[in-house]
Amino acid sequence: MFIRAYLRASTDDQNASRAREALTSFAQEKGARVASWYVENASGTRADRTELARLIDDAQPGDVLLVEQVDRLTRLTKSDWDRLKAAIQSAGLRVVSLDLPTSHTALTVNASDDFTGRMLDAVNAMLLDMLAAVARKDYEDRRRRQAEGIEKAKEQGRYKGRPVNEGLHRRIIELREQGFSVRKTADIIGCGVSTVQRAAKRQG
Repeated sequence: MFIRAYLRASTDDQNASRAREALTSFAQEKGARVASWYVENASGTRADRTELARLIDDAQPGDVLLVEQVDRLTRLTKSDWDRLKAAIQSAGLRVVSLDLPTSHTALTVNASDDFTGRMLDAVNAMLLDMLAAVARKDYEDRRRRQAEGIEKAKEQGRYKGRPVNEGLHRRIIELREQGFSVRKTADIIGCGVSTVQRAAKRQG
């Protein structure tokens, strides 16, 4: 069984690799190991995610797509989720998510037990659809509350925009002054290249 782990963070200021330890431990508990990692900083609302697309292209029938939570895989609209799900199914991938216990059986059910496997796949497909819908609604609710909060702050003259992570920016500048490239600095800190570029531009 070939396990392909997908790690995603929504913004450049977040570390997409944060969940690596949890996924590694989970696989070990099941007597397996993660054979390949796909890591990116991209919004779960975007259908065009480079590393996820590469994972699907690399996959062979029977491989496992491992994620920490379903919302790491999707916060997509229904139509975009349907297309992604179809691509996953066409590749023969079985999704396993730490927050979906019924999906864990993909790592334990005997491959020769076709009936049980098909039944579990059907149950998991239904639950994935439900969790995908919940993830999308959560995203939309948070965006709505955020917009309402910003509008209220503007009306009261209190809105100053998104605060800068001063500690992160100081660390970026330190590494750049030590001669590290933009890409290497981003890799060391675990942020996106654009964050490094913004910090440098802010310093002037």
